Amino acid sequence: MNSRLKHPEHCGVAAITGSPDEVRRQLDGLNAEQVVAFTVHSGSAREAGSIVETLAKLAPFLRDMVAIRHQHALETIVEALVPKMVPEPHELKEAAMLARARTAILKSRDWMTAPQIAEVAGFSTTNPSVPPGKWKRAGAIFAIRHNGVDYYPTFGLDPDNGYRPLKSMAAVIHVLDVIKDGWGMAYWFQSANSFLGGQRPQDLMASAPHRVLAAAEDEVQEIAHG
Repeated sequence: MNSRLKHPEHCGVAAITGSPDEVRRQLDGLNAEQVVAFTVHSGSAREAGSIVETLAKLAPFLRDMVAIRHQHALETIVEALVPKMVPEPHELKEAAMLARARTAILKSRDWMTAPQIAEVAGFSTTNPSVPPGKWKRAGAIFAIRHNGVDYYPTFGLDPDNGYRPLKSMAAVIHVLDVIKDGWGMAYWFQSANSFLGGQRPQDLMASAPHRVLAAAEDEVQEIAHG
């Protein structure tokens, strides 16, 4: 088998084929910093030459891939060494207060999931989230989301009407939606309200919805005027 030396012009890679002795002699005459050996246990000189030629053409792409992976590894190390932003003491305090408030809301037993609503309302259990989901999108009810699950307020549902949303609920949500998300509305409904004489909005939703709507409008105006 005659040894052959190939010098691809674009990648600075020299490729040699031949028997071990032939390649060894060729290597003695090369001026190279690194050598990579690739052995073929069977096959003709032509097959070996084709393999080497293919590898030589792939060399620049492989070199780029190694460089990219090396850079990515460095960036990962840098990210691990750079300290993450540490919350300020007041931010930690606010987070703790928020966690306690949400826990109190969830433990209040004033909330039901879509399957629970479907059970008491007699909806199909095949896809119980459909009716409450439609109500929420239509603004007839709101929900708080916890661990990927929507919880709907029982005080916004009318048991005398098949646990559909109270008709007055949509107007209150429409007013509050300007300044509050679902959790914000939950805090407002379940907190003592000075406009309502210290009563909670949720306790008056069924009996005095017009007063709750007025309290919601007062809330929005107060925030808007600072």
